[in-house]
Amino acid sequence: MGKKPPLPILITGGGRRIGLAVAWHFLNQKQPVIVSYRTHYPAIDGLRDAGALCLQADFSSDEGVLAFADEVKTQTDGLRAIVHNASAWLAEKPGIPLTEVLAAMMQIHVNTPYLLNHALEGLLRGHGHAASDIIHFTDYVVERGSDKHIAYAASKAALDNMTRSFARKLAPEVKVNAIAPSLILFNEGDDAEYRQQALNKSLMKTAPGEKEVIDLIDYLLTSCFVTGRSFALDGGRHLR
Repeated sequence: MGKKPPLPILITGGGRRIGLAVAWHFLNQKQPVIVSYRTHYPAIDGLRDAGALCLQADFSSDEGVLAFADEVKTQTDGLRAIVHNASAWLAEKPGIPLTEVLAAMMQIHVNTPYLLNHALEGLLRGHGHAASDIIHFTDYVVERGSDKHIAYAASKAALDNMTRSFARKLAPEVKVNAIAPSLILFNEGDDAEYRQQALNKSLMKTAPGEKEVIDLIDYLLTSCFVTGRSFALDGGRHLR
């Protein structure tokens, strides 16, 4: 009998930054990849040319989330993993109703992974003991809160808790873990003063780049034992 082809890894928000780097990492390993994107970036065309299945998705409503899940189920009968990378970052500020800020943060960071995990559970099960994974991207602020991004921090904290609940629900077939990063890489427009201030917030005083995240994802996918845990990528920031 021939070896079964590998199942795809679903990466939400894979059109830029860390999600894009993770998608390329797996494509370079000849691993099938499904990527969701909200806004079309030129990088999406590159992923498609390399063989990724790129699906436009609107996670701003539950209907959009469920429509995306239905589309995934038409494209594959199994998933190796779901990497919940899609995110948004809204602050409480004048001119934006607080109810809108909270609803938007809860929608993308809580409702979306909650509904997708349930809707795609059948694609993750049935492949063997610890054979599938869900990885939630939370945030360093889960540990200490944020006075300027209260709704954001609360939604990521809810996702952190949900990691443990899904780990209980889906074990032992599916491992569910979280990655909680602080500064990983800068934006192109960040000036030198801002960069230095940001670097000084951690003990390691560096922005490690996407490889630090990719290495941790590889570890979690390889493990047959680790589940229900959150892994901090903060450079010792909690000790400052």
